[in-house]
Amino acid sequence: MGSYEAEELGFVPQKDIVYNKLLPYADKLDSESNDILCKIKGNLARAVQLRELWPGVLFWTRKLSTYMRLYGRKFSKEDHVLFIKLLYELVTIPKLEISMMQGFARLLVNLLKKKELLSREDLELPWRPLYELQERILYSKTEHLGLNWFPNSVENVLKTLVKSCRPYFPASSTQEMLDEWRPLLCPFDVTMQRAVGYFELFLPTTLPPELHHQGFHLWFKELMNLWVSVQNLPGWEVHLVNLFARLANDNIGYIDWDPYIPKIFTRILRSLNLPVGTNQMLVPRYLTNAYDIGHVVIWISSLLGGPSKQAQKQLSGLFNSIASFLHPSNHGRWLMKLMKLLQRLPASVVRRLHRERYRKPTWLTPVPEIHKLTEQDITDFVESMMQPVLLAMFSKTGSLDAAQALQNLALMRPELVIPPVLEKTYPAMETLTEPHQLTATLSCMIGVARSLVSGGSRYPEGPTHMMPLLMRALPGVDPNDFSKCMITFQFIATFSTLVPLIDCSSAVHERNDLTEVERELCSASAEFEDFVLQFMDRCFALIDSSTLEQTREETETEKMTHLESLVELGLSSTFSTILTQCSMDIFKVALEKVFNFATTNIFETRVAGRMVADMCRAAAKCHPTQSLKLFVPHCSNAITQITANEDVLGEEELDKELLWNLQLLSEVTRVDGDKLLPYSTQLVQILQLTLHLKCKQGYGLACNLLHHILRSTALTYPTDYCSVPGGFHQPFKGYLPIKDWGRPGDLMDLQIQWHVPSAEEVTFVFYVLDLLLQPELQRLQSHAQGEQNMSRSDITVAVGAVELKLGLKEKLLVLEDDYTRENYREAVYKVMRQLLREYQFIISDLLHFKGSHKNEFDSRWKSFNLVKKSMENRLHGRKQHIRALLIDRVMLQHELRNLTVEGCLYKTVHQDLLRDLLRLSTSTYSQVRSKAQSVLFTALGTYNFCCRDLIPHVLEFLEPGRSDVTQQQFKGALYCLLGNHSGVCLANLHDWECIAQTWPAIVRSGLSRAMSLEKPSIVRLFDDLADKIHRQYETIGLDFTVRAQPLLFLPMGKVGISGQLVEEGIQRQQAKNLDAVQKYEKLVSDLLDCLSGRNLPWKFEHITIGFLSLLLRDDHPLPTQAVLFFVKSLNHDALIVRKVAISAVAGILKQLKRAHKKVPVDPFDLRELVAGDRPDNRWLQYNSICLPRTQEDWDRCHFVEKTHWGYYSWPRKLMLYAPLSEQPKQCMTREEMTEREQIIYDHFSDPIFINQLIEFLSLEDRKGKDKFSPRRFCLFKGLFRNFHDSFLPLLQPHMERLVADSHESTQRCVAEIIAGLIRGCKHWSFSKVESLWKLLCPLLRTALSNITVETYADWGTCIATACESRDPRKLHWLFEMLMESPVNGEGGSFVDACRLYVLQGGLAQQEWRVPELLHRLLEYLEPKLTQVYKNVRERIGSVLTYIFMIDVNLPHTRPTASPRIAEFTERVLARLKPLMEGEEEIQNHVVEDNGVGEQDERTQAIKLLKTVLKWLMASAGRSFSTAVPEQLKLLPLLFKIAPVENDDSYDELKRDAKTCLSLMSQGLLYPEQIPQVLQMLQEIAGSSSWHARYTVLTYLQIMVFYNLFTFLSDEQAVQDVQALVIRLLEDEQLEVREMAATTLSGFLQCNFLSMDAPMQAHFEALCKTRLPKRGKRRDLGSAVDTIPSADLVRRHAGVLGLSACILSSPYDVPTWMPQLLMDLSAHLNDTQPIEMTVKKTLSNFRRTHHDNWQEHKQQFTDDQLLVLTDLLVSPCYYA
Repeated sequence: MGSYEAEELGFVPQKDIVYNKLLPYADKLDSESNDILCKIKGNLARAVQLRELWPGVLFWTRKLSTYMRLYGRKFSKEDHVLFIKLLYELVTIPKLEISMMQGFARLLVNLLKKKELLSREDLELPWRPLYELQERILYSKTEHLGLNWFPNSVENVLKTLVKSCRPYFPASSTQEMLDEWRPLLCPFDVTMQRAVGYFELFLPTTLPPELHHQGFHLWFKELMNLWVSVQNLPGWEVHLVNLFARLANDNIGYIDWDPYIPKIFTRILRSLNLPVGTNQMLVPRYLTNAYDIGHVVIWISSLLGGPSKQAQKQLSGLFNSIASFLHPSNHGRWLMKLMKLLQRLPASVVRRLHRERYRKPTWLTPVPEIHKLTEQDITDFVESMMQPVLLAMFSKTGSLDAAQALQNLALMRPELVIPPVLEKTYPAMETLTEPHQLTATLSCMIGVARSLVSGGSRYPEGPTHMMPLLMRALPGVDPNDFSKCMITFQFIATFSTLVPLIDCSSAVHERNDLTEVERELCSASAEFEDFVLQFMDRCFALIDSSTLEQTREETETEKMTHLESLVELGLSSTFSTILTQCSMDIFKVALEKVFNFATTNIFETRVAGRMVADMCRAAAKCHPTQSLKLFVPHCSNAITQITANEDVLGEEELDKELLWNLQLLSEVTRVDGDKLLPYSTQLVQILQLTLHLKCKQGYGLACNLLHHILRSTALTYPTDYCSVPGGFHQPFKGYLPIKDWGRPGDLMDLQIQWHVPSAEEVTFVFYVLDLLLQPELQRLQSHAQGEQNMSRSDITVAVGAVELKLGLKEKLLVLEDDYTRENYREAVYKVMRQLLREYQFIISDLLHFKGSHKNEFDSRWKSFNLVKKSMENRLHGRKQHIRALLIDRVMLQHELRNLTVEGCLYKTVHQDLLRDLLRLSTSTYSQVRSKAQSVLFTALGTYNFCCRDLIPHVLEFLEPGRSDVTQQQFKGALYCLLGNHSGVCLANLHDWECIAQTWPAIVRSGLSRAMSLEKPSIVRLFDDLADKIHRQYETIGLDFTVRAQPLLFLPMGKVGISGQLVEEGIQRQQAKNLDAVQKYEKLVSDLLDCLSGRNLPWKFEHITIGFLSLLLRDDHPLPTQAVLFFVKSLNHDALIVRKVAISAVAGILKQLKRAHKKVPVDPFDLRELVAGDRPDNRWLQYNSICLPRTQEDWDRCHFVEKTHWGYYSWPRKLMLYAPLSEQPKQCMTREEMTEREQIIYDHFSDPIFINQLIEFLSLEDRKGKDKFSPRRFCLFKGLFRNFHDSFLPLLQPHMERLVADSHESTQRCVAEIIAGLIRGCKHWSFSKVESLWKLLCPLLRTALSNITVETYADWGTCIATACESRDPRKLHWLFEMLMESPVNGEGGSFVDACRLYVLQGGLAQQEWRVPELLHRLLEYLEPKLTQVYKNVRERIGSVLTYIFMIDVNLPHTRPTASPRIAEFTERVLARLKPLMEGEEEIQNHVVEDNGVGEQDERTQAIKLLKTVLKWLMASAGRSFSTAVPEQLKLLPLLFKIAPVENDDSYDELKRDAKTCLSLMSQGLLYPEQIPQVLQMLQEIAGSSSWHARYTVLTYLQIMVFYNLFTFLSDEQAVQDVQALVIRLLEDEQLEVREMAATTLSGFLQCNFLSMDAPMQAHFEALCKTRLPKRGKRRDLGSAVDTIPSADLVRRHAGVLGLSACILSSPYDVPTWMPQLLMDLSAHLNDTQPIEMTVKKTLSNFRRTHHDNWQEHKQQFTDDQLLVLTDLLVSPCYYA
């Protein structure tokens, strides 16, 4: 940087774009940027002071973001801070229009992006305005009513904004945030999600260590304990994990994670949702709420290192346990997650290493020395990852993830990573039968290429592999296998970019200071020439096999197919890379070869020709002088000879040879301009010959030639790309090329060779233009004026020529002064206007061309980023890319400047051109239309503010009065309004003026003559238009007020603006607000006028009503005539209109709602933090003794409507509603109402209107699909809230009638009304509420007795909606009514189940505030648990879940006052005693003779058990913590019942028991629960039923895997599990023994148990058990033979143990395996069942090791192999 620059600029820039210094005109940039910056600062300040948000502030903030794209952060620190503060103020203006807010926010994020530039001392930002912004937008109270329309992107923009501001929140903010959001932490409520989400987003974690006591110390323990104690993965747990990951990453070394590490890893493993065991039930929420891998990876990589090394141990355990899932033969939906984990973890560790070792220190807290990763840590990490990554190379999801992982691992430890990959690559290159292996290994090799080639101290022998790899890769250039071909090209290109291809074998003799490896490399480099030539031969073969004649039938298209164009790209880029990197000697040989190939054959110009020409171009580009010497004379001669004959010019089909030579010439001329000048006369001569060919292909190629010649001479571009500056032509004495293998480019010393047009080149260009362009223009002009006649094809040729030169002209004239260029533009432009009919495409060039095109630029930018990713070195950072890449980036910077600096000035020429484009866009030919439209849309995006200019002209075509508009023009105009998918949509600009013109015009166009609804294309257009407007519409601001606040932060100090101007600014702003309101009201009335005409087609009527519904707002009431219209539309004939009207009226009622006053109440004194049922929140709970049953009780009672207040902690200020006397007046008379209210009042007081409305509402819409409608509910809620009980008398008879009718739609209608009533009566006086319930209770009773299958869900929703966010004491009538004997048997089992369902809906909404009702319900249900009916049982199970939901095991939480699981389980167990005692099997007695006395205890107990099972199943997925100790007591029973074999007989009891066990085994256990569970399992393993013993094993498998690290951290538990399994190996029942063996093998496979010597010895000893001799005579049928002797069992156990060990490593051969196989084979002839086991084991071994048998063979000795071959190969019977 240096002081020089500071002097030049007058300040020290924060961080400018380093590539700008490398441009050829770098010296001019400083003054240019200073100029722009001054303008921006001055004008931005002025605009803010004049309070002009639009267009002033908006325009200059856009300019600022363009400035940052071009120059980076090239302003002083003071300015930087001021810009940020100014934008922060602008973003948080309260009523700012959303689209502006997003624009400001994006710029602000960009300014804050590089957080190292500004420390906390430089900048502090408040957090509360951002929180208010989030709250207002993301949790908007009015959005669901359609009063606010937000774009979809707004959520991401806001979140990114908070993330960027977070490091600068003040130190006190953590405490403020906790006070703000702690009261929301009620785990049963949706607010929990919101609070934890806010914590994740806002809590600052980058405070410096001395402030930690004000930072995470305040919340870490509390939230960590909350996370550790939650067992069932609720939705908010993910946010906690993300927060912890961020905390760990920002504060490595300041937090002791060790106590939590086993818990963290257990939960991560669970979150991968891997399948275990055979038939496992997945809880669906485990899938939806799984952790985000991106954050998990950050967390893991932050835990590594440090003194204790615990995390690495667990991580190795994690990879060992999941390694076998990664084997390519396994596949499932969990695979994607595993691959993501593998791919991202190394990247994350590399990022951490970079931060610890290579990053410049910034103000952010550094990692303490003791916690930095040591060399040993890195080695351990890489070793633990290698096995899984190598397995994943061949995964079904492709090898990309593995390649990225390997790239990062190789950066850290090349010597551990590359050899195993090479071991896989060499064999893959040899085999022909497995192409998938080749593509996978090659893509991984590309990833590690840079580490391999650069060798370095860690892996010096790396580079020696390069030559063999390149030679072996050549056969991959194979015309028959496309993917192999592409990956080979990529592979060769990657390696040759990194390595200069120079034969330096002579250096061995010339120098004597070389190391051994260097000598080896020098001699190997002699093969380079060979390699290049062989590669060319392969390419020629590829080209020969893909000529058109070979690959196509006569009839097919002549264009290249997609695949061919990819191959062409691959071929040409690889070839040019190789030539760029060659030494001159090799280049000359290669050039000779290409020249001969190209000139001895003649190719067709479409496919093969393009490829050959590309190769020639590559050669010419590398060394133009040598190449042009060969090619230009050859081609010129050939062309001149053929065209010597006059007739050629007029032929339609030209000679192939001519075409080929033209093509070749046109490609070869794409070289450095000054090298072309010597050949200028030849080239011009050829152009004159060929530009007038008649054949389309011919003059097309000639135009290309012209294009390339002009391009090469007139543009600025770099000319060399080889990997070492200055090329390779230096003597070996001082310079050894192999030292440069894999060397990164040096940004400070790139030595780019630029081509800048010289004076001769410029004169040459003008000469060509005058010679060729002028005459064409004159011909065209005279034709246009009708003087000279030309045939159509002549015109095309001429115009083609003009078009080309035009583009070039542009390029050229970029250099010349503006004057000449504009002249040329004008001249061309005049001619073109006269020829408009034919030539639209030229206009597009006139308008935009600035030396490069936007879309080309975008795609190049993308591909640059891709290449950069595949080759970059994340570890060392600091832009250590390869030189070619850096040069590319500089070139892109140059193009970016060209695209953005120029342009955007909107002149009258442009205006005329745009109108011409519009004329073309509405022409009669559809192709012309679509092409012109795309040009038009680009133009609209380029020039600011031209849209408003154009809209009136577009709308003229839609005027209903005009009779001269054709259908085509009409359609064209509609398309212009619609816009393309990415660009501007004219119909939807965020501006009142435009919308006020376009929307009414669209609607009126329905009356136009050109409009016909018979044409489907027109109907579709209108649908798309309406749809796009609805999708993209965002509420447009009416209020553009700027507060005085932002004026404090003007950059450039005070810009002197007189007070008078400021005053005018304020007045102008008020005028603008007023103007906006008037336009808004006018738009509404225009749309209503369109409707009142009544002769609109129905389609347009609907579109209009749709538009009107978009215009509801929450800051301005809807004009009265629109209110009237919507209220009337409630009874419209069309259903679609009624639906819109219902939403709209609900919105209008919200606008008319009167504010209710709130007063602060102080319910408490803050003591220690304890959540749950405390004395200070007891008054909130339902208590039947002191319910507000009289007027004075009601007035005394403080109602708290929201359920979460007071559960966790109290807010600082609890706001409650003031007493009734201070609230707005209740029953207003009609006179006191506003006009809008009167309209609604009149209609709803009219009996006829109401009758009609109710009739419509009780129709069914789609049979069987309808549900309770929240829209209608909002409508009724609004009515009863705003007008109290005025309409009740009219509605009452309807409600009574509807309730009695059991039809689905009538019941739904009345449910919606009742829910609205109950929620709407929130502020009614006591007397009104009381009379309301007198009316409602009988209605609800009737409804519940009439309930049907179709309607029970609606009634459930109705009651749940009614109880949501309401104080239970206000609804005591409802609860008491619902509690009246829900299960009374009247109306059959179905009605009972429904009543429970409805009651459950109400109680669930009340959560923890109704303990008394829950107790009463439980007491009522307990005797009824032995229900006979399945549906009632299931419902009771679900209700019990909700009753016990509140009994949670969370930290700092008092034991609940609601029912507790422990006490309930005690009582149930007592009643289940009869089942526990007996040993006989439990049968499902289906004896349903109700009423025949009391059945025996046993039958009752079985019925009870069924219900209990339903409860266990229901609560598995829903509750927060599992009550393990209580459920344990039920385990023995479940084990007894659960079936072992999958019997299909439908036995509900058995199936439920099995499901329960599966769900319980997946539960998350606390460390202290493990001994209890194991104790229980050991007892059951001793039971007499073998089914129970068998099931213990399946339960154990899942439980251990799902709590793996928690088990592993407890030595005793591991030993207990091992003992239990080994004990069951010796079970007398064969099935149990086999299951135990499977379990053992699983535990060994996931490294839970290890194969140690004592265990092996134990099995071997068991195997040696002697079997008793068989008796001579065997009594037939004697019982002796069937019961196996104890000895046989023990021997079998030993064999099973060995077999488990062998099967536990299915994909490799550990050292102990050969011996065990030998031991096993000795038992091949034992008695059954031993023989069977041995055979099975051997066949499994063969199956899993068959694939890689070649490697595995190495582990065995020859003798062992002989024995094995005998065993595995079945004997041959023909020997």
